[in-house]
Amino acid sequence: MTLETVRATLTAELGRDVHVSDWVAVDQARIDAFAAATGDRQWIHTDPERAARESPWRRTVAHGFLTLSLLPMLRGVAEGGTDRFPGVRRIVNYGLNRVRFTNAVVEGARVRGRAKLVAVEDFKGGLQLTEEITVEIEGSSRPACVAETIARLYF
Repeated sequence: MTLETVRATLTAELGRDVHVSDWVAVDQARIDAFAAATGDRQWIHTDPERAARESPWRRTVAHGFLTLSLLPMLRGVAEGGTDRFPGVRRIVNYGLNRVRFTNAVVEGARVRGRAKLVAVEDFKGGLQLTEEITVEIEGSSRPACVAETIARLYF
């Protein structure tokens, strides 16, 4: 596909949900692995016994940045991401405009990502996409995270 074809396809999707992921479990093993990788071993994340006594959630909670780190998987780009648009050589995470952690993800919860396309812009060599990704918590009306992400598609 050409840049013009991809631009036209994406422009038609502006303002709409473009991806909803499967549910993903956030268990203690995932939380502990993230704590080990980042060095953030705060008890509210890594000590189930203390969390049961002192946390307002009565269990451990995932790090906000753990939730944020799940975005590529929840968005569906971790497997490669260029299959939808043949002709796109690569997709690069360009950054974030805004991130809010609006609810705690308690250990054992399941989350999923819902992506809405909010902007498509040209740049030299490709297209820049801005998406609002909402990380939903199964059974909760309030999401865990809302983030505006920017990706660049290179042709």
